[in-house]
Amino acid sequence: MTDAATSPDTSGNAKAYSVSELAFALKRTLEDSYGFVRLRGELSKVTHHSNGHVYLTIKDEKAAIDGVVWKGSVRNLSIRPEHGLEVVVTGKITTYPQGSRYQIVIETMEAAGVGALLAQLERLKQKLAAEGLFEPSRKRPLPDMPAVVGVITSPTGAVIRDILHRVRDRWPCRVIVWPVVVQGETAAAQVCGAIRGFNAMAPDGPVPRPDVLIVARGGGSVEDLWAFNDETLARTVAEGTIPLISAVGHETDTTLIDFVSDRRAPTPTAAAEMATPVLAELKALVSDLGARMHRCGGRVVEDRRSRIAHADRALKRVPDLVRLAEQRFDIVSGKLGAGLARNAAAHERDLVRVASRLSPLLLQRPQQVQKDRLERLAVRLEPSFRRRLERLSERLDGLSKLYASVDPDRPLQRGFARVARADGSLVHAGAALTSGEEVAITFGDKVTRRAVIDGEGGGASPVAPAPKARPKPKAEGPAQGDLF
Repeated sequence: MTDAATSPDTSGNAKAYSVSELAFALKRTLEDSYGFVRLRGELSKVTHHSNGHVYLTIKDEKAAIDGVVWKGSVRNLSIRPEHGLEVVVTGKITTYPQGSRYQIVIETMEAAGVGALLAQLERLKQKLAAEGLFEPSRKRPLPDMPAVVGVITSPTGAVIRDILHRVRDRWPCRVIVWPVVVQGETAAAQVCGAIRGFNAMAPDGPVPRPDVLIVARGGGSVEDLWAFNDETLARTVAEGTIPLISAVGHETDTTLIDFVSDRRAPTPTAAAEMATPVLAELKALVSDLGARMHRCGGRVVEDRRSRIAHADRALKRVPDLVRLAEQRFDIVSGKLGAGLARNAAAHERDLVRVASRLSPLLLQRPQQVQKDRLERLAVRLEPSFRRRLERLSERLDGLSKLYASVDPDRPLQRGFARVARADGSLVHAGAALTSGEEVAITFGDKVTRRAVIDGEGGGASPVAPAPKARPKPKAEGPAQGDLF
């Protein structure tokens, strides 16, 4: 089939195509002709976009070509694209019509040689070292007597058998194996998942949480061990909380995980020895310590016994101390009876001397004197009290009569009435009342009636003459004595 852009025009005039038609025609031509290309070169201008795509340039001494790795293909790459890395890529050639550029869409990428891999590893080591992931202060100490050991390795092969055999001989404990692949593109991701899974276990969960982890793999080439140089794996090891032993490869093999782990073992068997103590050695140590403790205890007891013997020789004999105290007690007890008799005789003499001066008359004489004085006072005071009582009785009668004269209810018994307003105030004059005013009238039988004033008020009622004041009783003179 002939492309429309290159077919001749029979009319003798060239047909005009749009820019889009020409650009997409070129795009189809390149993709059909170069649908699969294997390309080798050095990476430059590597850009990891936030959307997940990777944009880069592949160059050699004379030319350069742009390349792109779509997000879906980035996770399948065996190496991480970095500036200066020599790689071999596969993909297809296409164009970017908006810019009239051609580029390669990369599907796979691998290092061009061992030297390139080592250079990439060295750059990654320098980056992580600058972040402090290799600092000795970050290393966690291994437990002395682990109860559970977690092993991350392939479930098949000699590595797991060597570890289990060594652990069983040295320190019988529980070993939990997390099976992973230890080579290939998915190895790093599986090892990362195993480390995170062990660290996420609860101490009291159905599966016990390991006290120490071992990441193990047998020896191999640089390409075989490249999964353990992954940056994500190194950061996962650094973020873990369980101490980790790296046992990847043989003694001469070095991977990135060796620098980040808490301890590096030259072989998987050596990792099992690092993680576990020797039970027989611990038993021998405990037995030796027990024997030393018994010997030390015996020496302490013997030393105390010797010190007591020396002190016994320096002290007096106990019977001698008792006989001396017994003699002193006999002397004092012999003197005690005579002393008590003398003391009783002395107190008896004092009692007789004091008793001779005491008699009942000493108490009866003051009592008789007080009795006579009381009788005389009673004879003199009786008339005076009687007169005082009579005067107080007369005064009480006068006050009673005065109270009866000023009683406000007494005039009511003689036919008078007491008039009060509605607010309870007494009415003293009829002129003070107004027509229609309501009053309360109280009579002699203590009955109160309501009334309403009718008519106009008259002139002021004549004021009743004030009652003459009764003469006050004369003041009593001095009390008159009794003639009898």
